[in-house]
This record gives sequence, C-alpha cells and structure tokens, in this order.
Amino acid sequence: MSRGSLVRLVMLAFLWGSGFLWIKLALRGFTPVQIVLVRLALGALVLIPVALHRGLRFPTDRTTWGHLFVAALVANAIPYTLFGIGEQTVDSGVAGVLNATTPLWTALIAFAVGTDRTATWSRGAGLTLGFVGAVVIFTPWESASQVASWGGLAILGASASYGVSYVYMGRFLTTRGIPPIMLSATQLAAGTILMILALPLGGLTAPDFRLDAVVSLLILGVLGTGAAYVLNYRLITDDGPTLASTVTYLLPVVAVILGSLVVDEQVTASMVLGMLLVLAGVALVQRRTARDRPSVPDPLPAGRKRG
Repeated sequence: MSRGSLVRLVMLAFLWGSGFLWIKLALRGFTPVQIVLVRLALGALVLIPVALHRGLRFPTDRTTWGHLFVAALVANAIPYTLFGIGEQTVDSGVAGVLNATTPLWTALIAFAVGTDRTATWSRGAGLTLGFVGAVVIFTPWESASQVASWGGLAILGASASYGVSYVYMGRFLTTRGIPPIMLSATQLAAGTILMILALPLGGLTAPDFRLDAVVSLLILGVLGTGAAYVLNYRLITDDGPTLASTVTYLLPVVAVILGSLVVDEQVTASMVLGMLLVLAGVALVQRRTARDRPSVPDPLPAGRKRG
C-alpha cells in the first residue's frame, strides 16, 4: 500500500469512525429517512461545484448513470437508512462491531461473483484478526440482547449492503476513467433522488431543529459523506474493494481514541488488545494486496466501456 493510500485510509477511518456518534445525535431531531436525504444532498452540494470548478464533466451515457444509481442504492440509500433505524435501539458501540463485518461480506461477495477468487493465509488471517479485534474492543457479549435484535439485524444488513457496494463499484465504476470526485458527486446526487422518492416511507414527520441534531447532520453530510466518498472511491480505484473495505476495521480504533481524547473515556486492556489485533489484521490484508493487486478485474482495452 502506498503512503498516499495509507493516509487516505486513516483519514477515511476518522471521518467514518465518528459517524456512529453523529447519527445517534441526529436521530434526536430527524427520522432515519430525513437524515439520509439531507446528508446525501449536502455531500452532493459540496462536491458538484468542486468537480465543475476543476473542469470535470458529468457522465453522459445512460449505462454509467444506471450503475451510479445502483451504487447509490446499495452504498448509500439502503445502508444509511438501515443504520438510522438500527441505532434507534442499538448502542453506537454495538453498531460499530456489526459494521466491522463489512470486509468479510466484501471478501465473500467478491469470491462468489468471481471478481476475486484468490485466497491466501495472510488475507484470511488478516480479515479474521481485524474482526476479532473489533469484537474485543466493543465486547458485544455485554450487550447480547442488542446484537440479537431487529436493530442489530438492520445494521448487519447495512454492512452486507456495504460489501455489495464495494464489489459493485470496483467492478462497474472505478474502471471507467472517471475521476473519484466526479464519481462521488454523481453517486451522491443519484442517492439524493432515490431518497426524495423514499420520503413518503418515513420522511414526512416534522423535524425537531435542535442544535445538536442540526450540527451532527451538517458534519455527516459535508465531511462524513462528501469528503469521505472522494477518499473511498480513490482507495477502491488504487487498491481494490477488499483492501478499501478494511477501513471499517479501523473505525473501532478511532472510536476508542476519540472517546479517550474528547470525553475522557477510560481505555481498558481489552481495548488496547483489540486495537493491536485490528492493526495486525489490516497489515496482513495489505501484505496480500500489495503482492496480488488489484482485486478488481483487469480493465477492458482502451476505448471500450463496460456494459
């Protein structure tokens, strides 16, 4: 993994690692559907002017836009809504550990659809270590009733949807030669349209514009969605979906660090052990990826586009 990719991975981990907290706070004033609509719209409104200022053009072919809408559905609309629903009854820590199943879903789906059927001990050990580390950090057995609940199931479904999205974007979008910032902007715009259509399903309740909820929603939209998706697409393009998805293993580490620095939460021995396991797991997955990259299919010959 290049130094630039490592920096992007860490930045993305910090942006998304705090997301569980912002969602929890935003739910104090908005419904899950409203949260997803606003964060996607804000992300698009931030990125589209930047992309246009750089002289980039919107995709013009229907096939690309079709893939963008599918990506927006499985990477944004479905998982963001399920996380909002799940965190109404599930603690953010439990949500974090269930979200850490994303790299496992990504690896399984990539293998199943044939985009990556190579298996090495280092990759398997890395994925396993990363998940075990996340479990050790959050000790979900202390909240077993939340894990085995409808809220926990919703978050697990969101994580599986993320796994689908990593493989889908790596297969159909990152090989088209479109800059990551334009891919991000157009996908978020497509997601905004999808969520407008979903408003009758839970977005018509009058919101409560309390300060903490509004600020949390602004952070989710501008940073946790707009800026984060540029980093995410760049990682998928440079290093493949499996390695890019390991960012979810780093989210518990970020949560522990922020909790210690910002709200003076105690760091226990199990948390330190879990963080070491997570870092070791990510390092093992990187080792495999550096040798066998990319995990996405070889690009088509120049001048051709995927259907």
